[in-house]
Amino acid sequence: MMILKIVYAANILVAGWISITSLFAPKRAVSSVFQNTVTYSEAIRLVGCLWGAIFILSVLGLFYPKKMALVLLFQLIYKGSWLVFVALPAILEKKPYPSGMAAFFVVWCAVLPFVIPWKSIFQ
Repeated sequence: MMILKIVYAANILVAGWISITSLFAPKRAVSSVFQNTVTYSEAIRLVGCLWGAIFILSVLGLFYPKKMALVLLFQLIYKGSWLVFVALPAILEKKPYPSGMAAFFVVWCAVLPFVIPWKSIFQ
């Protein structure tokens, strides 16, 4: 249970920062979050909304760790998909991609399968 709360706390820190930056300072998010690998568009704010939802659900996860575990499964799916369909092709084609984000996603995809309470999710 404690490890889940640590994961939610990490989500709160990271998702909160990315959400606030993407929503309220999207041009700054282009340089910091996305490491100038994308051009500014309003889609940055869409990403901010997604990460804002993860932030809010992670706050709830501090109080209801098992009940909110679906947010962790969602993250595993979308982060893993982004790594396979965006980061990996960029690496192979030697194109720019946000390497900091990719590194975080790799760590998260390696950790989440071991902390997600699978039994609770599929009961």
